[in-house]
Parts: sequence; C-alpha cells; structure tokens
Amino acid sequence: MNDCIVIIPTYNEIENIESIIRAVLSQHKLFHVLIIDDNSPDHTADKVKVLQSEFKGRLFLEQRAKKSGLGTAYVHGFKWALSHKYEFIFEMDADFSHNPNDLEKLYDACHFGGAHLAIGSRYVTGVNVVNWPLSRVLMSYFASVYVRIITGMKIHDATAGFVCYKRQVLEKINLDKIKFVGYAFQIEMKYRTYCSKFAITEVPIIFTDRTKGVSKMSNSIIIEAVFGVIALRLRKLINTL
Repeated sequence: MNDCIVIIPTYNEIENIESIIRAVLSQHKLFHVLIIDDNSPDHTADKVKVLQSEFKGRLFLEQRAKKSGLGTAYVHGFKWALSHKYEFIFEMDADFSHNPNDLEKLYDACHFGGAHLAIGSRYVTGVNVVNWPLSRVLMSYFASVYVRIITGMKIHDATAGFVCYKRQVLEKINLDKIKFVGYAFQIEMKYRTYCSKFAITEVPIIFTDRTKGVSKMSNSIIIEAVFGVIALRLRKLINTL
C-alpha cells in the first residue's frame, strides 16, 4: 500500500488534467492521485476515466453532482484518503501553479522533518510568485499578514493551497465542522491544525500562475476570507471552534 495521496479538485480543467496527472505520477517518489471532480461541463472526469486504465491502482476519481466549493471537495477527499489508510495527504491545484517536483519536499518535511503539516509557501523567503499582477500579489501577501495579526499563527502563507498533512492531523480535526469553502477554508484548516498543537513548517516554493484554463477566484471568496478569519478567532475565544 502506498502511503501518499495527492488530492486535486477539478472544475473545467480539461486543458490541464492529463498533464498534471502524468507529472505527479512520474515523480521519483511514488504518489497516488485522487481527482475530485464537480461535474465539469468540459468532461474533465471523462479524461480521468480514460487515464485510469493506464494508471491502475494509482489514479482514483470521485465525481460530485455539482460545483460545491473547494473546501467541501477537499473534505470529501480527506475522508476518502483516511478511509483508504493513507499516511500523507496532499492538497494540490490542477493548473500547474504548484510544481509537482515540489511534492517530495513537502513529504520530506513531514516524514523526515517532524512536521505534521508542511506548507508550500510563496512568502517564507520573500515573494516567490510568477506571472501574477502586482495587485494580486499584494492582496495575497497582505492577506497572510492580516491572518497572522488576527490569529497569532506564525505562518507567512496562510492561504496556501499546496500542503501535506499527516493523517493524524485530519483524524484529530473534526472535518464535519469545517465551515468555509474558498481561501477561508485554507486558513481554517491551518488554524485548526495550529490550535491542536501540531507542528507546522513552511517549505519555500515558486508559485506560477496558470497559463491554461480559467481562475476560480471571485469577490465572494475574498469576502469570505476577510470575515472568516475574524469568525474563527472569535469562535476560538469563546471555545466553540
């Protein structure tokens, strides 16, 4: 049984899906891949099904009836991974903004470095972002500053979506209590990990904006993150997190 599963949520990623799957499964370290597809109209799931015959026992697909948000997709994937006994559970985007070659760095940080959560961080050694407009870089960077101020977490990239969890973290966190679906989901998961006293480390990566497909960013996701951080902190203070 392999110990590593990379969870990749998808919605209309037909331009990227085959390439990202092949890139992950060609790594020196043996990874499995779980695609969580939200009924993509562009037939992303159909392409995954074709590839499953080539990567038997390494590529898995969970299809959901509709687009229900990033957070719920990951929670679905976490529960699947726990039930299938994986020890190291990764989050990763489908659009190559996260470099598959960095997966092993996150694995090493957890397996050998003692971390319970390893974060592929854009900001731990400066600003390592390629092809984003300055306004987007500033918004993302200062969002993490804002999160540090409100929550007290010493994390430079609180909204990062490229991470590795040890299974014991996801077993300890009550996944049914996760509230948020966009960037706030990423913050909430890190905050719950932090509040549970698990060891968190940041591994420097270079983040490259997608060149194919369409970004899922929206104003509602940004608003959820801004007010979600305050809600998380308040729930912690009144012991209802």
